[in-house]
Amino acid sequence: MTFPASAPHGHRVPEGVPPLHLSPRMVLVVAGGALLGTAARYGLAWYRPVTTGEWPWATFTVNAVGTAALGFLLEALARRGDDVGRRRLLRLGVGTGFLGSFTTYSSLAVETDLLVHAHRPGLAAVYGVSSVVVGLLLGLGGIAAAAGHHRWRLARLPVDPDSPDAGGSADENQTQRERREERG
Repeated sequence: MTFPASAPHGHRVPEGVPPLHLSPRMVLVVAGGALLGTAARYGLAWYRPVTTGEWPWATFTVNAVGTAALGFLLEALARRGDDVGRRRLLRLGVGTGFLGSFTTYSSLAVETDLLVHAHRPGLAAVYGVSSVVVGLLLGLGGIAAAAGHHRWRLARLPVDPDSPDAGGSADENQTQRERREERG
């Protein structure tokens, strides 16, 4: 198998294999996720429409939920292994497709501008800043939650009976769990 010498960022793609953005299957995975994400965002905006001069709750909610979910998803997938197979399909379909179209920072910008034009510059500033700060915090929270879930899963794995630590004291078993976490 030969590799092109100019592969970006040190990634090696076998010759004859199209990049992901040119793979019809991967494009369909992203497009399918995007269709569903856009429909979900539209449904929430329909349920809770923006009122002139008021806090845009639908956009604030989708951006907050979306960043938390994206943080959780990407951290969980990264901890599970390489970006191949089902993990790649989940990242592209759910992360890039669904959550990428579900979140809407362009609407955040438009709605901030609408608040300014409705003579609510203070609310516009609070909305814009809080959307970014809440998004950042919830994205980090999603990452932390996925990392915590990963540690919890590792701790629940059975102890290897052939391990020198097997059958030891509670402290020895705790040490073995800590070693598994370091490797995981």
